Amino acid sequence: MKALNYCRVLFFLIIAGFVQMVTADTSKPNIVIIYGDDVGYGDVGVYGSKMIPTPNIDKLANGGIKFTDGHCSAATCTPSRFSMLTGVHGFRHGVRILAPNAPMAIPTDILTLPKMLKKAGYETAVVGKWHLGLGDGKTPVDWNGEVKPGPLELGFNYSFLLPSTNDRVPCVYLENYRVVNLDKNDPLYVNKLPEGATSSTVYPDARKNPEAMTYYKSTHGHNHSVINGIGRIGTMWGGKSALWNDETMADEFVKQARSYITKQKGSDKPFFLYFASQDIHVPRAPHPRFQGKTKLGYRGDAMVAFDWATGEIMNALEENGMTENTIVIFSSDNGPVYDDGYDDGTTVKTSTKESDGGHDGSGPYRGGKYQIYEGGTRVPFIVRWPAKIKAGQTSNAMMSQIDLLHSFASYLNVDLAQDEAIDSRDTWKALIGEDNVGLPYMLQEARGLAVRKGPWKYIPGMKRTKRLPNGKKKPIQGKAELYNLVDDKGEQNNLAQSNPEVAQEMQKLLEDLKNSNGVRFE
Repeated sequence: MKALNYCRVLFFLIIAGFVQMVTADTSKPNIVIIYGDDVGYGDVGVYGSKMIPTPNIDKLANGGIKFTDGHCSAATCTPSRFSMLTGVHGFRHGVRILAPNAPMAIPTDILTLPKMLKKAGYETAVVGKWHLGLGDGKTPVDWNGEVKPGPLELGFNYSFLLPSTNDRVPCVYLENYRVVNLDKNDPLYVNKLPEGATSSTVYPDARKNPEAMTYYKSTHGHNHSVINGIGRIGTMWGGKSALWNDETMADEFVKQARSYITKQKGSDKPFFLYFASQDIHVPRAPHPRFQGKTKLGYRGDAMVAFDWATGEIMNALEENGMTENTIVIFSSDNGPVYDDGYDDGTTVKTSTKESDGGHDGSGPYRGGKYQIYEGGTRVPFIVRWPAKIKAGQTSNAMMSQIDLLHSFASYLNVDLAQDEAIDSRDTWKALIGEDNVGLPYMLQEARGLAVRKGPWKYIPGMKRTKRLPNGKKKPIQGKAELYNLVDDKGEQNNLAQSNPEVAQEMQKLLEDLKNSNGVRFE
């Protein structure tokens, strides 16, 4: 009898331990951010795309929450990436789109999303496009030695990078501190060739030899070093053995992401993977197996490739038994753009918005990349976590990527100092579908700032210059713009003059948010 009672007690202890283990695991889910490049709201099937098939992204959305009012913080790439990783708006640090040899934009002494997650016990990795700068800016980056500071100084345990972006040099992969497959006999230099250096490969200069651009021609600006038949921004020498292949770039990043996920199987630590795709940024060079999958040229085909990559990451999680307790967030760094420097066959129609052969990457919204209107920052925003989030939800909550840091810190019980992640707020309940309101207000950034509150969107009058017939420039103060996005999602009816009190209230809110530098604004 005593033996039987002992067995019963042991059985219940084992069950209790198992339940506790499951609860502990669920309290620290794996986190994967799949980040597109120039992917607009209307480029995904569940957001209205009819001409680009995205079955894997659609499946992801149907398994979790699709946000209809989800945003990156800025209408250009570097500021959005900066703010998502720091919880601070890019304009506070003067962050703009970075040049090929720019130093790291994120200071090494501030809190970042991976640093915060490491405090909570996470392993962290970044795979894909970086474009946040490398080096300290005090000494030139040594591309033939250790390239640092970089992601590892910002909290990532592992990194496999496209150092800048695929239309900029250097056209090589960087794993942790080292250029991959670099031949020491063909040293790599960026933007400046040291005096006396003669052994490095010389690439054609598209300004002098435009015929070298055999993949497709540049339409503007991308006409320095020609790599793989494509003109790039900036000049590089050497590193021929390390050059990437544009058409296999998606495959390489997927390979690295799959490898990282597989290595985490059996680990006693949760992991964070920031997968930053180069698709669908220019130069669009989808693998031949994706070419012709749409009627929209390379832009549409590159989106099909990105959908495939998303599916492969989901498959890797499934194969390793990680699907149930992994939070997957799918989004983009800014809205869509069509001709962005290359004659790649994308049809462009310019009016109040651009369109692509009948497809509109910004969906029903005005504008796109570089623009302060909704199409510049309103992007696909999908969250799936089978262990906690009910599948098949659509949320109208106003959300921003800048709030991910604070939201995860809140859930993981990591305290933030008052001067850390100052623009990031806790939207955890909305993130998991328990709140359909989200943010009460939100800043948006392009060449200037705009602010959202409730149904209202306010854009202050921006100063610009007008060139006079005599060649002189005259400063002009633009008119403020106020839109009710419930009645006018396309931002066509400016209500600033007919609603001056609302415009004044929104102007004050914008100024308060802008001037809250150094302290979290609540």
